[in-house]
Amino acid sequence: MSFSKMRFLSASTASAAGLLLFLLFFSPKPTAAQEFNCTVSLNYSTLTGSDFGFLEDLEVRMEEYVNDRSWTEDGFREDERIECTVEVIVLEALSLTSFDARLVVATRRPIYNTMQHSTVVRFSDESWQFRYAQGQPLVFNLEQYDPLTSVIDFYVYMMLGYDYDTFGELGGTPHFETARRIAERAQSASGQGWSELASTEPGRGNLITQMLDPRMRPLRKAYFDYHFAGLDRFLVNPDAARNAILQVLSDLDVLYEDVSRQHALDLFFLAKYNELAAVFEGWQESNQAYDYLTLLDPSHTSVYEALLE
Repeated sequence: MSFSKMRFLSASTASAAGLLLFLLFFSPKPTAAQEFNCTVSLNYSTLTGSDFGFLEDLEVRMEEYVNDRSWTEDGFREDERIECTVEVIVLEALSLTSFDARLVVATRRPIYNTMQHSTVVRFSDESWQFRYAQGQPLVFNLEQYDPLTSVIDFYVYMMLGYDYDTFGELGGTPHFETARRIAERAQSASGQGWSELASTEPGRGNLITQMLDPRMRPLRKAYFDYHFAGLDRFLVNPDAARNAILQVLSDLDVLYEDVSRQHALDLFFLAKYNELAAVFEGWQESNQAYDYLTLLDPSHTSVYEALLE
């Protein structure tokens, strides 16, 4: 990503060596560019009856909406754009122009000195209802709630918040704050899917409230430590990287005792469980990693069993 993100790096959390690594990793001369390289797919195969082929136009418009806009004031080179995918599964046509859909959004970032990427976050939104008519433009306006563009805007700023958090401790705060303002405006308009009430699949308002809760700062710090002190240094010093990630799990264990099952905490492991199993496999401390992982992420215990072999 961009060298301009350097200003988010906390001096108290990065050593001189880490700072040098960061400088080597990122070019100091970013040029203005959009932030995202996002692929959008829209599936409406479950719909029958009327001709809904115009929804293919929405797929194109959404991709352009995310990729062709500058969402921040930071400079991004073309090769620094954030890789993301947006999948829309239209479940039901409530009318000729109103739809019930599932939305799956995922973003990833590069791992230093490799050709590999790491999934940062993956959202699955089961409660999206929107209106779209053929030829309808997508208009960006953070001051007005719209069931279609406000949801897109919300997840764009959530992706930015998570991405920036991996490059600087709490670096994503401004973007999370924007996401919160979008959620508050949607709640004021009684928008569907924005509730902060506890549920199995928390609303968007619930998620952003969790991410900006001061108690959740260890989770946000974990995103930085996991990537910057862990994955980005893995090729240089695998044992040090594993120890850094093990410390991340220890910190999350303390957080878990305080907040228990929070959706934001679950999202960390939803994105990382396969990667975590691969990182610790065959390591001398893999048993300790297994203990943390099965406590914090019991739903993926079968994957972590490989650490005991």
